[in-house]
Amino acid sequence: MGSSKWILGIISSVVSVMNVVAGGVTMEPAEDGRYTITAPGIKAQFITYGATLTNLFVCDKSGKEVDVVLGYDDASFYARDKSHPTYNSIPGRYANRIGKAQFTIDGKTYRTQRNDGQNTLHSGTNNWSYRNWNVTSFSGDSITFSIVDEEGESTGMPGQVDANVTYTVANGTWSIKMVATSPKTQTPLMLTHHTYFNLDAYRNPATSLIWDHTLSMPYAERYLAIDSNSLPTGKVLTAAAGSANDFASQANLTLGHARSSSQLRGNCGNNCEGYNGFWIFDNVPRDAVVLTLASLWSGIKAELRTNQIGVVLYTCAWSDGSANLKRTQGTGSRKRVEKSSCIAIEAQDYVDGINHREWDRVDAQITGPGETYIWQSSWSFGTIM
Repeated sequence: MGSSKWILGIISSVVSVMNVVAGGVTMEPAEDGRYTITAPGIKAQFITYGATLTNLFVCDKSGKEVDVVLGYDDASFYARDKSHPTYNSIPGRYANRIGKAQFTIDGKTYRTQRNDGQNTLHSGTNNWSYRNWNVTSFSGDSITFSIVDEEGESTGMPGQVDANVTYTVANGTWSIKMVATSPKTQTPLMLTHHTYFNLDAYRNPATSLIWDHTLSMPYAERYLAIDSNSLPTGKVLTAAAGSANDFASQANLTLGHARSSSQLRGNCGNNCEGYNGFWIFDNVPRDAVVLTLASLWSGIKAELRTNQIGVVLYTCAWSDGSANLKRTQGTGSRKRVEKSSCIAIEAQDYVDGINHREWDRVDAQITGPGETYIWQSSWSFGTIM
């Protein structure tokens, strides 16, 4: 009887270890530090730092594999990069700016880190894009990362937040689902995926800049006015057809359609070229494409669907040419990320909505005990017909 118990104990231990490995808890990345998931027409690679997407390969109009997101060859460099551009990661627990680095919940004022002039950007310099996440599930076409953000780790934010993100690929589509809870108290919670694109992979011989890419947002006529520091003023404006912030009136407006217009000067803040603002999605049909980014040169188009009510567009105005391209991008003579050579697209709620009750978004941006926050988006890749 004793020997039987011993044998059963050994079997139980072996099964337990197998389950841990199968669940992805102890799964290790490849030698380059990356986890890879694949499906027909798409391959995505990730690291635990920031739950970051490092590479995203899709097919161009000739069927050639193209890496369409920015990043680094060395997986360990993401944690060492002093500029920390939040490449393709999750800047929780509150994305983008908090005006005057403060907010109020139930009459109590909380103060956050001032890391963007007088404001807070992406919850400060210890936000989730600076953290190593845990891998909790990993298969051939899906990976899940999780994080526990203790009170005080995101400077000035009350309470603990438990969160996870699942990335899945299928038939040319990359899907992202984030789920988060604050089990003990009310806290600000507004997430995004901070994805940087250049659909040409910097190989277009005519230009490395993003201005020739086309952008269509048919449900986004309205946008938030911003001040010189890219912080919303509270005004909601409507873009006139053909104006600098219009991407709704026509299907194939280029990102540079207003470059020669005086409207674009200061459009994204002081000393800023291009865009760094928030557009609102109105009256979106269920499962509709809310944004299409495309390149005539590569023939690649990327279509966004999301449960979020708007999107931040940032055209890499502060890239100074010091960051290297990956080996999967560029040409023999083009090896660095130039100013205005990429676009970050960040589906989310209203920027600084926690401080603007006139928008009626405060309650949506605060999560409390017993509530579950869910963020979902998908990018479908194809070619221009």
